[in-house]
Amino acid sequence: MTWLAETAMLSHGWRRFLLLLVAGALAGLSAPPFFILPALFLAMPIWVWALDGAERLGGWRRLFGPAFSIGFAFGLGYFLVVFHWLGAAFFVDGGWVLAAMPLAIFALSALIALFWGLASALAHLSWSHGWVRILTLSAWLAAAEFARGHLFTGFPFDLLGYSLTGTDELMQLASVIGVYGLTFLAPLLAMTPALVWPADNRGWSQRLAPLFLALLVIAGQLAYGWNRLGGTVSTERQDMALRLVQPLVYEHADFGNVDPVALIDRLLMLSDMRMNPNDQGLSDITHLVWPESSLPFFLETYPEALARIARLLPEQTTLLAGVPRRPFEPGAGTSDAPPYNSVVAIDTNGEVVASYDKSHLVPFGEYLPFADVFGRLGIKQFVPGADGWSGGDVRRRLMSLPNAPAPLVLVCYEVIFSGDLGEVAAAQFLLNLTNDAWFDGSIGPAQHAHHARLRAVEEGMSLVRAANTGLTFATDPLGRVTAELAPGEMAVLDLRPHERLNGTVFQSVRHWPFLIAVVAGIVAGFLAARRTRRMPPQ
Repeated sequence: MTWLAETAMLSHGWRRFLLLLVAGALAGLSAPPFFILPALFLAMPIWVWALDGAERLGGWRRLFGPAFSIGFAFGLGYFLVVFHWLGAAFFVDGGWVLAAMPLAIFALSALIALFWGLASALAHLSWSHGWVRILTLSAWLAAAEFARGHLFTGFPFDLLGYSLTGTDELMQLASVIGVYGLTFLAPLLAMTPALVWPADNRGWSQRLAPLFLALLVIAGQLAYGWNRLGGTVSTERQDMALRLVQPLVYEHADFGNVDPVALIDRLLMLSDMRMNPNDQGLSDITHLVWPESSLPFFLETYPEALARIARLLPEQTTLLAGVPRRPFEPGAGTSDAPPYNSVVAIDTNGEVVASYDKSHLVPFGEYLPFADVFGRLGIKQFVPGADGWSGGDVRRRLMSLPNAPAPLVLVCYEVIFSGDLGEVAAAQFLLNLTNDAWFDGSIGPAQHAHHARLRAVEEGMSLVRAANTGLTFATDPLGRVTAELAPGEMAVLDLRPHERLNGTVFQSVRHWPFLIAVVAGIVAGFLAARRTRRMPPQ
């Protein structure tokens, strides 16, 4: 390790950039679904050592000097590994779009890596050579992760904190500090080997103490999770019985190729499936759930669809289905505005009794930023709809259902936004309808599903997730999977959501402890740097 530390400190130019790029890629193996946490402990110290040896430019030029390139290279390697699965969507259309895949993944990774480059440069402004420097870098990096999760609509996939959530036990700390708190903690712990090497005049016990402390913190995290899992009672609701349908609908990629009759035939057949001789079909089901894009056509183009659904549903059963929905203006009829990506509730009379319109749309997936510019280049959003999609009310995610507790509806990637889910106080469970068929065969669906599970832990609410091709499952309020279907399986899953807990620490305090810790780490860095400058030369 001494050799690696000295190499990182003495390297410069393209050699240093390549070293940090490889280190960042290694760190990416700690993200879901890999969870190779030792990789983070091997990679993060290289960033610290590289900053130790980075040239110090005068004034604010340091913001875009060697320190920036160090963080940018590390981030680029990390995001190329954790975002590579997004390339699977390019295979849907094929052709020239497929040829653009490497450039698109590289461009996205580089764009997000700018946040880490800036964090690295800002940390280097107050760099010292004691333990405070890893606190400072962790604080600036956590601030950068928070920024990328909120600025420009936000893209908080694979925050560093997810590396500390690889087991049910480890996940439980998110109920206290959330994933952003874990995002501050993960690099701080993983950077401690930088305090061990290279050797100095301290004894081995002093040099190893921070690393042992980091391992003790992780052991404490495991102990807390084990105690919480064993000491928390979670009970199933008796006022709801759900049937989730995993239909394997691939027509979402091209609305023009949809055969509504055949698609409804498949969905109705699955919905009324008897899984064993004692199965009563839908007679005991209060809510039937079809995932996002299960009906990739406007209901008005096939009016018989609602009639056929009504004939299927028993009197006590309501259907929740992911559909496109045209905007409707009272007194003016259907609007010419782009459609909504919606969830509708349909009763036994074939009437739509409630709806939710997805509010947090995916950039380049469901709408095209700077559409005029990109449109001229022939670039369009992946999800069909030449004019893009409209966003619904940002905070209205609570769906009121007849004779049922209200779920907080989250369509697809809306579930990844920690602390920004909407009306959680009035919700009884989380309902996530999604379609990950764009990314079949990649790590994307597993990664997305793990993000969703952590929202259940943070909010102390059961999660019910219906996915088109998988992963379809339910969790208790502690994030433990209680029922699931295999990916790529055309089947149904019957379950009951669990009662919500009385509340979690995170639900009460949200991101405030995290933000206070970030500010404290930044201030500590500047104070340490100021003290270092005042010390007389040895």
